[in-house]
Amino acid sequence: MKSQDVVVLLKLASLEDGEQENGQQPAHHGVAMGEDPYSVRGLETALGISKTEVSASIKRSLSSGIAVKDRKTGRPRVNRRQFLEFIVHGLRFVFPVKPGAMQRGLPTAFAAPILRESLHSAGSLISVWPYARGREMGQAIEPLFKTVPEAAEKDERLYAYLALVDAIRLGNPREANLATSLLTERLA
Repeated sequence: MKSQDVVVLLKLASLEDGEQENGQQPAHHGVAMGEDPYSVRGLETALGISKTEVSASIKRSLSSGIAVKDRKTGRPRVNRRQFLEFIVHGLRFVFPVKPGAMQRGLPTAFAAPILRESLHSAGSLISVWPYARGREMGQAIEPLFKTVPEAAEKDERLYAYLALVDAIRLGNPREANLATSLLTERLA
């Protein structure tokens, strides 16, 4: 498994959530109208990950069982229970994160909108993904994939998923427990 596999799977989960909210119409966050957001090309457009890497990512996820092919549509679907188990119990060991230098970027983990109102850390530095168009200053956190900030700007649901995953990756018990709880609600 590679870090972009997690990003692709989170995008697929975001698309599935959008379908449920919109009555089986896939949400087109970051994808041109008329383009299938589940296609390799659609995922490339939304995530900024090459078609070759998206295709290889989906194959790895299908072979590991973290994704399955939908019987009706043939689209890859996230095996949410197994994916959640991997994120909660393995992700921080496979893709550890060490806060870096102060940088301008897009807030992640407890500084992101999904967790900002739930957690207040007195005097702590916020975590950001380094990003030229970012407006916040904070400790740099290496994103799971270099295009994560751009992809997160295009899709609010994906941004929430990525920020929750980063809160778990950082491993601070209070933030990780809250993030695990919110992620479990969303992926259940």
